[in-house]
Amino acid sequence: MRMTDSSKGLTRGKFVQGTIVLPALAGLLVAATLPAEAKGSKAQFKYQTTPNNGHKCSQCTFFIAGSSATANGTCKIVDGSISPSGWCTAFSAKPS
Repeated sequence: MRMTDSSKGLTRGKFVQGTIVLPALAGLLVAATLPAEAKGSKAQFKYQTTPNNGHKCSQCTFFIAGSSATANGTCKIVDGSISPSGWCTAFSAKPS
């Protein structure tokens, strides 16, 4: 048996579909308008411009190299200019 509101032509199936699909679409719209996740500060990750126990940013998964091997680059999680010789607490060695 199918329930229908004859004045609006709304079936139970259409109602259920609307209550699931419309909020999901609204959530996607909101997510698309939000800025990308913010990076953390150098202070937050205790960034330093020198290596620590042989570990340095150029060996880290999160490091994005600059224009040359010695030029500063950026980091996927730490904000600002990052020295390839630097280090922070987020250091994660690149896989071998």
